Amino acid sequence: MFYNPKDGHGLPHNPFSAIVSPRPIGWISTRATDGINNLAPYSFFNAVAYEPPQVMFASTSTKEDQDGTKDSVANILATEVFCVNIVEYAMRDAMNATSANLGKEVDEFAHAGLELADCSNINCARVAQAPAALECKLTQVVSLPGAHNRVVFGEVIGVHLRDDCIVEGRFDVTKYTPLARLGYRDYTSVEKLFALERPE
Repeated sequence: MFYNPKDGHGLPHNPFSAIVSPRPIGWISTRATDGINNLAPYSFFNAVAYEPPQVMFASTSTKEDQDGTKDSVANILATEVFCVNIVEYAMRDAMNATSANLGKEVDEFAHAGLELADCSNINCARVAQAPAALECKLTQVVSLPGAHNRVVFGEVIGVHLRDDCIVEGRFDVTKYTPLARLGYRDYTSVEKLFALERPE
């Protein structure tokens, strides 16, 4: 099978997100200028640089109570900070609860029954029990082709690691089982590791 995306795929469901998978989930927390906390998962997310450490996530839709975007992006444009919370398998239901299309006045931490903690370097909440959290300052927002496609880039200026996830000086993902997004409504978890030595 071959298709040109501009002509449609002819399948019952779009295969694109299933092809580019698994994808890490950026559980993005922000705080509005009126103090309301927001928390939402984004599967178009990744780390993009080491020095200085930088991450990105993409928002691809809008809400009726925001001006052409979603709460996360609106809050980041106003405050220029955000936090990336890493999602573990044990938090899958809470993560899914925060994906609901809620009004901007709703605190998703409370909605999902999550304990929050304040970030150290930025005015933003984080998921208290997340395996890791990355405090970020906005570097740029890039508009992509399409009505509501925006990519948010941030520099990581603070890192929280849950103590039980550090084993012999390494951040051990097997201690918390990362959750990843596949296509459609499917997810997976990382439970098995193997190593490859890079050729000289």
